[in-house]
Formats: sequence, structure tokens, C-alpha cells
Amino acid sequence: MKLIIKAPQYIPHQEVVFMENTIQAGFPSPAEDFKTGKISLDIALVKNKETTFYARIKGDSMIEADMEEGDILIVDKSLEPTDGKIAVCMVDGDFTVKRIKVDKDCVWLMPYNKKFNPIRITEENDFIVWGIVTYIIKPV
Repeated sequence: MKLIIKAPQYIPHQEVVFMENTIQAGFPSPAEDFKTGKISLDIALVKNKETTFYARIKGDSMIEADMEEGDILIVDKSLEPTDGKIAVCMVDGDFTVKRIKVDKDCVWLMPYNKKFNPIRITEENDFIVWGIVTYIIKPV
């Protein structure tokens, strides 16, 4: 899986209409009025703007985690890369996104697609965790 990495371009908050009540997935209540306000997605989704970047997924090694080609990841470099977190990593010069699995003698990068093998990280690898995935933005 390859990632296209882009730093977020921060423009003064762009607000869009936000329906403050939840939207029913079943039968809506006809008596409920919908209130609208404004929301800025960069404020709602980005906690640390100085350490956050976006990446677009290319490939299918994470499809069973509902991460598909074309999805945009919001990644925070300030978060601790701990066991079970989904991280954007560079392994031997190539970017990848995988779930971190920590063993007593090594780290594994776990795909979410049975067609792919886990990647065993050892001292011989050139390995960097670039950040932890905080949100996935999916096209409809």
C-alpha cells in the first residue's frame, strides 16, 4: 500500500452548515425541528494542527479495516505509537499504513487484508513511525 502524503493547508476556518441534531437512519420524527449551525472540519477533526498531516491511501492492504484506496487519512505525529494503533510508517524508504503490534523482541506491522503478510520490523530495518491515524475521510 502506498500513501500520498500532504501537509494540511490551513486557511482561516472554513465553516460549513452543520445539522446539530442527529440524522435518523430509520424513520425520522416529523415533529423534530432540525437546527443548523456551522462547523469547521479542521477544528473538529484536527487536534494538533502543527503535528497533523493528511495522506491519501493507494492500495488495498487495509480494506478489512474499512480503509480503501482514495480514502484520506488524518494523521497526528504527536501521538504515541503504541500496540494496536494504526500508524503511517516508513519502512526501508517506503510509506505504509498498518496496525502496530508490539512483541517482546520486535515490532510487527499488521495488514487488514488476508492477501498480505505482516511486516516484521527489526533493528536491521530503517523504520520510522510518522504518525497515528486519527480519522478516515471516505468518499461516498
